[in-house]
Amino acid sequence: MQYRTSLDILICTYNNARLLERTLEALRKQQVPPSVDWGILVVDNNCTDETAAVVERLRPLFGVDLRWVSETRQGLTPARVRGVVDSHRDWVAFVDDDCLLAEDWIDQAASFASEHPGCGAFSGRVILDWEEDPPAHTTGYGWAYAETDLGDRPLRRDWLAGAGMVLRRTTLEQSSWIEQPFLDDRIGKRLISGGDVEIGLRIARIAEVWYNPACKLQHLIPAHRTARPYLRRMIFGLGASGHNTGALTWPGTYPAWLLHSASQSMRLLLQGLRRTAGDQYHRRPGRDIGIALGFVMGWWWAMWQMLLMSRSSRHRLLGGILATPPRHSIRG
Repeated sequence: MQYRTSLDILICTYNNARLLERTLEALRKQQVPPSVDWGILVVDNNCTDETAAVVERLRPLFGVDLRWVSETRQGLTPARVRGVVDSHRDWVAFVDDDCLLAEDWIDQAASFASEHPGCGAFSGRVILDWEEDPPAHTTGYGWAYAETDLGDRPLRRDWLAGAGMVLRRTTLEQSSWIEQPFLDDRIGKRLISGGDVEIGLRIARIAEVWYNPACKLQHLIPAHRTARPYLRRMIFGLGASGHNTGALTWPGTYPAWLLHSASQSMRLLLQGLRRTAGDQYHRRPGRDIGIALGFVMGWWWAMWQMLLMSRSSRHRLLGGILATPPRHSIRG
């Protein structure tokens, strides 16, 4: 039959079998019309828990293709590359192993893809689903947990990040990301990220990038992820990621970047200090200066790591996206 579009759901996972099972169970409830061809590929990134058993147990219950592959290079980026290489449909969706897609998510994604021929990538609304009531120190930090709500109407964007990114396969191939990704993203329990932002920036150079609010998903937040030490580490990692993704699109020299980066870090420091002062003045409970300053501390750490790099490694990272021409561009 003539399909409206085709979509591969790629789920990269590392020792998260309990939440992966919930993610797959939500996918079983998808209301997808016959005009959409879709399948699921789980990428096992050296899991030592029940991940394989969960996939095998659920496989017979799906009416679509559910497959499992292994990627032995540790890290989210190589796992995503493995998923792209081992799948084949026209569109690829990166769905985290702790996300529950709304029952019409695939249908909405397929409709948006077919209605926007110039679109190379899009993402949707991410709603946080807390396992327990979040403590006071998480208030205002939904962005650190990938919360996304840009309104009720589709919007053009300059970049994408977060759970539920949907990418046109041909555009992803043209971006050269598959052959030469720059950022490792999360590795094991390390919370340095930025790989999704890199992908979004690359796609935005050659095609339209959109926010589609009709694609809604819930991001499950286990109680342990709301602990102060975890939130500090996560914000620190986001600060480091912000530095690195900024470096990837820097058009000038390293000394110029160093000055620019230092200036940016001072702005971030002042923001953190103002936030801390406001918390103290208004006597907001549970606030933490380590959380408030975590982003700039991560930024400083990434600046230091770049300073220690070899000249060749620094040259590869700095302006890396600008120096990597797409295979050929498509019209937006």
